[in-house]
Amino acid sequence: MKVDHFEQQKLLDLAAEDVALTQLAHRRRTLPEVAAVEAAEEAERATAADVVRAETEVRDLTREVKRLESDVDTVRQRAARDQERLDSGAATPKEMTSLQHEMESLTRRQGDLEDQQLELMERLEAAESALAAAQQGQVRAREELERAQQQRDDALADIADGTTRHESARAEVAGGLSAPLLSLYDRIRAQTGTTGAAMLKARQCQGCRIELYGNELAAVRNADPHEVVRCENCGRILVRTAESGL
Repeated sequence: MKVDHFEQQKLLDLAAEDVALTQLAHRRRTLPEVAAVEAAEEAERATAADVVRAETEVRDLTREVKRLESDVDTVRQRAARDQERLDSGAATPKEMTSLQHEMESLTRRQGDLEDQQLELMERLEAAESALAAAQQGQVRAREELERAQQQRDDALADIADGTTRHESARAEVAGGLSAPLLSLYDRIRAQTGTTGAAMLKARQCQGCRIELYGNELAAVRNADPHEVVRCENCGRILVRTAESGL
C-alpha cells in the first residue's frame, strides 16, 4: 500500500490520541477512588450493624428494667395492703403473725428486686453510652462515604471529560486520513490493543522498542517514502521521520 508520506505521519497524532484513551480507560478500571468507596461502604455497613446490636441491647434491657419496676411495684402494693390490714386492728393474732412473716418476706423480695433493678440500670446506662458511640461512628462513616463518593464522582467526571476531548481529537485526525490507511491502522490497533502505528526513531520501533537490523532495516531504508511499511516484530505501521536514523 502506498500513501502519501505526510499523511502517514498523521498516524502519530492518531496513535497519541489512542494512547491517551487507553490510559484513561485503564485509569477508570483501576481508579483508587472506587476502591475507597467500596471500603467506606463496608465501614458504613459495619457501623450500621453496631448500631442495630446496641439498639437491641438497649431495648432488651429497657424492657427488663420495666418488668422489674412492675415487680417491685407489685411487692410494694402487697406490702402496703398487709400493713393496712395490720394497722386496722381487725386481724386475729394468727393473721397478724402471718402478715408480719409475709411482710418480712416481701421486704427481702423487694430488696432483691431493687438490687437487680440497680444492676440492670447500670447495664442500661452502659448500653446507652455504647449506642450513642455507635451512632456517632455511623454518622462519621456516612460522612466519610459521602466524601469518598464525591471524590469518585469527580474523578470519573474528569475521566469522562478527558475521554470526550480525546475522542473528538481522534475523530478529527481520523477524518483527515484515507479510508484504506485508517482501516489498516484500526485493524492493527485491534490486534495490539493499543495503537496501530509507531514512530521509527533511531532505527527503533517506538511501539515494541525493538531496533531494526540487517535485512529488515535495509528493506525499510530502501522502501519508497510513500510505501506503508510495518514492524516485523509487532506489526505496527512504521512512521518514518527525520529522526528515524535511516
